[in-house]
Amino acid sequence: MIAPAASAVVPGPLHVALVTETFPPEINGVAMTLRRLVEGMSSRGHRMDVIRPRQPGDPAGDAMETDGFQEILRPGFPIPTYRHLRFGLPSQAALERRWTADLPDLVHIATEGPLGLSALNVAERLHLPVSSSFHTNFHDYSRLYGCGFLRGPVVGYLRRFHNRTKVTMVPSDDLATRLAAEGFRNLATMARGVDTTLFDPAHRDQDLRRSWGAEPNDVVMLHVGRVAQEKNIPLALRAWQAAVRRCRELGQRPPLLVAVGDGPLRESLARTHPDARFTGALPTADLSRHYASADIFLFPSMSETFGNVLLEAMASGLAAIGFRYAAAERHAIHQENALIVPYGDEAAFIAQAVRAAVDADLRHRLGATARTVAEGIGWSAVIDRFESLVRGAASAQLQPAGAAA
Repeated sequence: MIAPAASAVVPGPLHVALVTETFPPEINGVAMTLRRLVEGMSSRGHRMDVIRPRQPGDPAGDAMETDGFQEILRPGFPIPTYRHLRFGLPSQAALERRWTADLPDLVHIATEGPLGLSALNVAERLHLPVSSSFHTNFHDYSRLYGCGFLRGPVVGYLRRFHNRTKVTMVPSDDLATRLAAEGFRNLATMARGVDTTLFDPAHRDQDLRRSWGAEPNDVVMLHVGRVAQEKNIPLALRAWQAAVRRCRELGQRPPLLVAVGDGPLRESLARTHPDARFTGALPTADLSRHYASADIFLFPSMSETFGNVLLEAMASGLAAIGFRYAAAERHAIHQENALIVPYGDEAAFIAQAVRAAVDADLRHRLGATARTVAEGIGWSAVIDRFESLVRGAASAQLQPAGAAA
């Protein structure tokens, strides 16, 4: 991995062109993270341009000012099975005109689609330094969607793409290790933070719980994320059903399951599991109430690059169950602030979910400790890290180092 050199960095405010195919109001972890970085950098006096595909509801014109930064809109098209998300169309000519007239200090590319590739090609022609970030394990999705033969070509494309940049920022050390084994170079870890004002146990809402059919002492299990193959939601459903059976054996009221999010599997899973509540995607304020109004967070995904939702659940005071990697590897301690099982051990995941469902004292202890831990995981340090890395990349003065912060 690499870290920025301690000297010879670009002084003063930077002009950064951030290129992404997802950004709010789209609802996903990547969009949320990028918004935090852009707002944080803007608040520190840096000039931030966000180049992204046009979304439904955007105003006419090819640019708009938003909360201290500029959004530059390019044509896009919906992603198959994810109609609410968009690919950016190739935009080399438009980007070259804009950057030739108003040269940024650095281009940061957050997604590897057609718009990101256009930006990389133009930046190279204009001799602009480029940094990138790795947010999604697209190469592993091929296996999940029955196209395992595509993994090699996909990882080859991603490797070539990122190795053309000065630094690739990844959210966890274990992901950096895996990518390095695949031939990715110039990797630096930049973790994630959580807003503990937005995600707070104080947002617990008894009226919302009653709308789910939950009495004050009932247990509510929660899943938050895309309702898609890569999120392994059937495991969450099996864990819930196992907890229902065990609670009935013990004479306890069975837990409820609430699944927040949208995606291609939502309708079919809702149809086959009519006792679960599938809410669809929610605005942020409603999402925070749903977290705080639950008791157990089920995080069955094994395809995350980080897993922001785990930090949101911890900040909301939930007892979380997940696999030992990514965010859990960095922030969760088994039986202290979460229940964490070996990666891929689905039987252990189910067993820990059942354990949490039947043991109120355990749930309360884990949730309280998780909240305390989350209070120390803010965004300020993440923005510090991003600022340091882009300064180093803008100076093209990166040197080898040990494990990144």
